Amino acid sequence: MIKLVLTDLDDTLIPHSAPGISPRAAKAMHTLLDDGACVGPVSGRVPKAMGWMLGGDESLYQTGAFCNGQIVYLNGKKLAEVPVDSDLLTQVVSYLDELGDAALGVYDVAADKGATLITQHPERLYGHPVIFSESEGEVSTKVPERVIKCNVHIEGDYQHRCEVRDQLCEAFPDLSFVLPSLIAPLIDICPADCDKGTAVKTLIEALGIDNEQAVCFGDSENDLAMLDAVTNSVGVANADETVASRVKWHIGPSDQDSVAQAMEQIATSIETKTVPSFMRE
Repeated sequence: MIKLVLTDLDDTLIPHSAPGISPRAAKAMHTLLDDGACVGPVSGRVPKAMGWMLGGDESLYQTGAFCNGQIVYLNGKKLAEVPVDSDLLTQVVSYLDELGDAALGVYDVAADKGATLITQHPERLYGHPVIFSESEGEVSTKVPERVIKCNVHIEGDYQHRCEVRDQLCEAFPDLSFVLPSLIAPLIDICPADCDKGTAVKTLIEALGIDNEQAVCFGDSENDLAMLDAVTNSVGVANADETVASRVKWHIGPSDQDSVAQAMEQIATSIETKTVPSFMRE
């Protein structure tokens, strides 16, 4: 029986450009909670962003992982909070300054606001509106002493983001660089030993359940570690090619509330002690 249901948010549970969770998805999550399952998001976003993304319903994110797995909660109790090495990030700043079309962004995990961009040459950002918006962001020349959430803001197309990601991975092997989306002009940064996959394993261990009793939904590169961590990995139809090739189960696209439908099937399976329809080969 499924006891843990975790889902990415952007382009998985919540379609691109949607204002937040749909009523159907919220109802499906509540049904799972009523059936005794743990359910929640595994997102690259900070915890405070869950308010608007999940309709202000705190019960829907008492369990989950945030900042790509660097912060983990189970039933409202924090299980982990893993910072990124600030000295390494200072080196990343220098690397990106030389690159020219990218900058490091750091976030306040206690708030839901734009990134502070870190660069030794602030003047260069004003010619790059994709990287920096004066109306939304701030600029600093120094990396904070403690950083949880950070990423690279970058111009260019998807292929360019992949190339820069690969360069960063080679230059900084103690950090992880992954793309959060096929669309967003960002590259997420985490410690090399911390990701959505380690967060899922933490939750499985804390609950004392078998791997087969967890289900994870995703669409993008930064979901791969989470999806690889469980037997019942699920990709939406709009997932990137690598995700689609690695998951065990496939459902419809994000913009058709496909994750909500799958959650409804899981809830039915819990109540009837059967296998969810989308898992029947």
